[in-house]
Parts: sequence; C-alpha cells; structure tokens
Amino acid sequence: MAALSAWQQLEPGGAIVRADTGRVRTGGWRTGLKPEADLPRCVDCLLCWLYCPDSAVVLDGTTFAGFDLDVCKGCEICAEMCPTGAIEMVPDA
Repeated sequence: MAALSAWQQLEPGGAIVRADTGRVRTGGWRTGLKPEADLPRCVDCLLCWLYCPDSAVVLDGTTFAGFDLDVCKGCEICAEMCPTGAIEMVPDA
C-alpha cells in the first residue's frame, strides 16, 4: 500500500484514490460500548451502513455481515438507526 502524500506533494488537480489510502483505526480505544447484531432480526435495510461515520459496518455484497471493531468507536448511531432493534450496544470487554 502506498503512503498517502502530503497535500503539497499532490499534482495540481490531483486526486486521492481510496485504494491508495490506509484505513484509519481507532488505536484501541472505544467509548466502552461496542455494537452486537442479532442477525435473524436484521432486515438488511443497511441504515447502519449508511449512517456509520467510521465505515465500521461490514457488508457481504448487499447484505449486512457485522462490524469491523478495529474502526468502530462505539458512537451508537447504528443501534439508534436500526428499525428492528437488531443492533444492541454491549460493554466492550
């Protein structure tokens, strides 16, 4: 993976390509809560994916598959947006 260039090193009109950037990790901290999904209750509306500010929702194609806890900060937005209550915030062990 190529290192992300400083903005001064970009070509005029240059673009930052997603594939060239690294994934931002939480650094091992979270709010003390983490999301846990009850998959049988999930209706794959993907509102959790749409609203997640950290791209922590993992999809398998167009189906909800879980959470990437390396990037999740425990903000609880996914649980608030879930219309079926399939996402619950639990203590982070």
